[in-house]
Amino acid sequence: MEINKKIIKELRDCLDEFNLNEIEYSYKDTKIKVSKKSNTEVISSAPVVSSGSNVKTIQEETSGNKVTSPIIGTAYLAPEPGGKLFAEVGKKIKKGDTIMIVEAMKTMNHVPSTFDGIVKEVCVSDGQPVEFGQTLIIIE
Repeated sequence: MEINKKIIKELRDCLDEFNLNEIEYSYKDTKIKVSKKSNTEVISSAPVVSSGSNVKTIQEETSGNKVTSPIIGTAYLAPEPGGKLFAEVGKKIKKGDTIMIVEAMKTMNHVPSTFDGIVKEVCVSDGQPVEFGQTLIIIE
């Protein structure tokens, strides 16, 4: 089997271009996986600057009940653009209430609250990509 270095270089470029950590390519019986090795380690609380203009502070531990994403997708805080938010800081939430929609493969998945309480923090912004297990909101 001959390794096509051009494909590997293109995949590596895609990692940077799309800000990915890993990418996989399959064609017939050939499978190529390219990933970045991250050597960064956060030891203490410090400001982190994201690719946008938002600045967030890493917190050691936030108290409260965390509702996490059940799937990988895009988070939406309202049922439609400009619509009323499902959950916002200070709002009372009951177990089973929809707190957010996570869209994956053109399917809108309603994410229910797993706790009763008051929303302490919304941890994602509208239209933000989310990972499986990522904290979406914190409820007290």
